[in-house]
Amino acid sequence: MPNYDPASLLKMTTADLDKLFAGSPPGPLPNGEAQGTALIDPGSSMSHEIAKLVNIFAWQGKVFDVPAGANEGTLVNHISVFGIKAILAKVYLGDSLIDKKPCIVLDYSKTSLVAKHIRDEIRNIAPDIYLGPVYWDSKKLFYFALHFGNARTDD
Repeated sequence: MPNYDPASLLKMTTADLDKLFAGSPPGPLPNGEAQGTALIDPGSSMSHEIAKLVNIFAWQGKVFDVPAGANEGTLVNHISVFGIKAILAKVYLGDSLIDKKPCIVLDYSKTSLVAKHIRDEIRNIAPDIYLGPVYWDSKKLFYFALHFGNARTDD
């Protein structure tokens, strides 16, 4: 499995990310804290700057609570310039809206008034690194990556 860091993912096009997501397994349900990278307008000259701004002011990552051996759990997002942990989601295996193949679903529909229209999906693209789309209802908005442990190398 290749190693994908935020810088390499930001250089890829959306079509490349689509292919990478489609060709990756769900992987194990993650547990613990993950740093996040918003992959907005990937492959463009502005993608790295957009990701930095999102990381500073809006979203820094997710904190998963999935007990060992469980097939579901929860997460909260690490958000805002103040680093607040908020916006709860259910975490479970399900079928992707993109290709109907297994993925890990991050479902806000029953846990959050603020994000009830949001659904994230992730698949394991490298050790401790997950990639996935963000949806508003069933419309794909953009991709994001999650980096657990020491996987992040762009700081």
